[in-house]
Amino acid sequence: MPELPEVELVARSLHRLLAGRHITQAHLMRERLAPDTTPRRFAESVSSSRLTRVHRRGKYILFDLDNGRTLITHLRMSGRFMLLGPDRQDPKFTHAAFFLDDDRRLIFQDQRHFGMMKIVATNELDSASELSKLAPEPFSDHFTPEYLHATLRRSKRSIKEFLLDQTKVCGLGNIYAAETLFMAGIHPATRTHRLTKARTKLLFTRIREVLAEAIDAGSTLNVDPENIDASYYGGGYESHWRVYERERTPCSACGSTISRIRQGGRSSYFCSRCQRR
Repeated sequence: MPELPEVELVARSLHRLLAGRHITQAHLMRERLAPDTTPRRFAESVSSSRLTRVHRRGKYILFDLDNGRTLITHLRMSGRFMLLGPDRQDPKFTHAAFFLDDDRRLIFQDQRHFGMMKIVATNELDSASELSKLAPEPFSDHFTPEYLHATLRRSKRSIKEFLLDQTKVCGLGNIYAAETLFMAGIHPATRTHRLTKARTKLLFTRIREVLAEAIDAGSTLNVDPENIDASYYGGGYESHWRVYERERTPCSACGSTISRIRQGGRSSYFCSRCQRR
């Protein structure tokens, strides 16, 4: 599943490609992609509108329209956007299509059928159920060492599971949680309430550094409009991974062997020497 850096880069590319374009019509092919509406209402809500901005909140991509509505999208496991010309046929697993005023169309394809879309009033965006419970954005002024320490103290979960909770820390997934904990020298099984203010401040700094590093790594990639999302996954930051999916390989810092444990049904990668409990 894409994490904050990938979603940020996809949103930037979509904004660059689509801002100012008019949606002449829209088709919802798979009704369960947008379960809160019908294909007819979905089409009416976005057709004859202009895309003013594409941005991100957490792992959600937001399309602001000039008719006062915003389309909320989550890619989940396999969702991706493709900007196609009139000579291209819809690929298999096309679940929605947005026809633009330049004869191209934006396709949402989702092989595993986990993606979602929802249309809300833009002025009520913050109260939408998908967004209202999200933690502060990691690069915002609301995300501070003080906020992080207070939130950690209220929990007794493992720090790895805590970082994956989008209501506590926004945007981290399995990859960047593992990389952040390695950079902070914190074992993934450490209980959150045991972290001191000093270690929390270091964790805060590493969260921002790892996310910024991943965004920077992907920002220089050439983006294929016909496969926007795949331009970022695996190609920008994978070569920078320090512990993720590096089980049984030497630690880049100390030479010890990278280990893996299971937490909450997911793999956690770490160096037992650099990340002592």
